[in-house]
Amino acid sequence: MIDRDHKLSITRQASLLNISRGTVYYLPQPVSPADLALMRRIDELHLKHPFMGARQLRDQLDRQGIHAGRRHIRTLMLRMGIEALAPQPGTSNAAPGHKIYPYLLRHLAITRANQVWALDTTYIPMARGFVYLIAVVDVASRKVLAHKVAITLEACHAKEVIEQAFARYGTPEIVNTDQGSQFTAEEFTRVVLDKGCKLSMDGRGAWRDNVFVERLWRSVKYERVYLKAYDGVSAARADIADYMDWYNANRPHSRLDRLTPNE
Repeated sequence: MIDRDHKLSITRQASLLNISRGTVYYLPQPVSPADLALMRRIDELHLKHPFMGARQLRDQLDRQGIHAGRRHIRTLMLRMGIEALAPQPGTSNAAPGHKIYPYLLRHLAITRANQVWALDTTYIPMARGFVYLIAVVDVASRKVLAHKVAITLEACHAKEVIEQAFARYGTPEIVNTDQGSQFTAEEFTRVVLDKGCKLSMDGRGAWRDNVFVERLWRSVKYERVYLKAYDGVSAARADIADYMDWYNANRPHSRLDRLTPNE
């Protein structure tokens, strides 16, 4: 979409296309093969044991013959955008200037489509490097309403995905997210609130709050991502899009009486 030889500046083109200038200029920093392998293993352990922090992950990796320091593991977790899903000191503070909204789903019976949508972002490993996957899920039907594979964790990607879901499926009563900076940024929250939706945000370390999307991440990774070695962002986007189509049309859920999300 960006023409670097056009008479318009790249900044102006990005503005006209309503995309982040940082996305245009972003150059991924090289990550060593050893760190990529370690990040993949951390991701697998995090899916199985989301309560584990850097110390426990270090101990688990050490038992498997993979030796890495706690601080290095913590650095990689930050790069991946994951943290232990357990109460931790100092994690309840919002990003500077970002408002946190209360969690609205506790004791709420979710019985119909377009009642509650949930958004989340996860790390996706590739053969060389990694990307992030953001998705909107209808909690009642488990249907993936929109998704995007992105190379950065920015609010513009969350905004784009929720706008796609609004355009395709209308407006829900509640939109639930975690407290990640991409979801607390005004660029994202303004779009949701302007549609008349209520915003709900998970409590820090409350793994049950967004469990609907966490289950999707487990399915995506174990049924597709971990079986592949994407050689680039385009390959990851195409294959994950294919999986999401298959998931909606063909994957039955016990909570849906063995029906698929589309059904």
